[in-house]
Amino acid sequence: MNHQTYMTRCLELALKGAGNVSPNPLVGCVIVAGDAIIGEGYHHAFGQAHAEVNAVRSVLEKFGEEQGNQLLREATVYVNLEPCAHFGKTPPCADLLVRHGVKAVLIGNRDPFEAVNGKGIEKLQQAGIQVQWGIEEGACTWLNRRFFTRIRRQRPYIILKWAQTANGLFAPRDGAQRWITGREAKRLVHQWRAEEDAVLVGKGTALADRPLLTVRETAGRNPVRILVDRQLGVPATNPIMNTEARTLILNENKTDVEANLHYIAMEDMQFYLPQKIAYQLYLMDIQSVIIEGGIQILNLFIEAGLWDEARVFTGPQSWEAGLEAPHLQGRLLEQLEVGADELNIYKNPSL
Repeated sequence: MNHQTYMTRCLELALKGAGNVSPNPLVGCVIVAGDAIIGEGYHHAFGQAHAEVNAVRSVLEKFGEEQGNQLLREATVYVNLEPCAHFGKTPPCADLLVRHGVKAVLIGNRDPFEAVNGKGIEKLQQAGIQVQWGIEEGACTWLNRRFFTRIRRQRPYIILKWAQTANGLFAPRDGAQRWITGREAKRLVHQWRAEEDAVLVGKGTALADRPLLTVRETAGRNPVRILVDRQLGVPATNPIMNTEARTLILNENKTDVEANLHYIAMEDMQFYLPQKIAYQLYLMDIQSVIIEGGIQILNLFIEAGLWDEARVFTGPQSWEAGLEAPHLQGRLLEQLEVGADELNIYKNPSL
């Protein structure tokens, strides 16, 4: 069997759940018998059936109970993450595969979550099922980098995003709003927002740009909006305060819930702010966040080394004056043209 081909298909399926499964991982499942795919499934949304359940169901629906169960007993199951072994929102997937007596299970990653971590593999092996893991492990790890970061580092996966001019300027010095990138870049940013749990800006960005931080240019759900506003200086009339999305306001004075606005008081925000924000979001099961500005917030996370990816647009225009864009030491992962703009994606080399 071509393990790479089938595991790659698992990843393609898993990715369909992006933006809907958090804080669960992205998981796809492919069932193979006689060198042919007989069933597929993926985890569609948090609280719903897992990938293995949907894949087994697809076999039974396609072939009927009798023939489907016969095929499953001779089948090899490919799944990019270790089948769960505990009762959570749904029953254990390892038990399902044991019950149907599949011949083999090939796994991309072991699950680092304490309630699973090797226990799913152990259940399968005890039932006499052949188990192998580490299939296309690198690709599987990259797909679920947000999940693994939350479990292993007790913080969300942090993405820095900004735009800069061709001569490296970030914004006008007078705080005025001035666009650097084109419409194609804007659409891509909205797509990114739909894929992540949250998007964060500081008070200065909220006042200068008056952003909605929604996904108007693409399909998908709006992320949680996070506003860092120590002294609550952003007025209720600002677009970030509207009712389109749940909004967290991190401040030093107030803890309260007013409709979709959640005020969260944090002590001494002038000290270790990135670390405090990261831990607060972890406690709220926010698995990933895009930090969109302003420059002070971005630089604080860069100085703390507290970031995983940076997505930097460079527009074609140059300005005579302005604030200098952030500087970071990152490993270049990808360079793309987005309309008239250039997009560089970096990874934190220390992680």
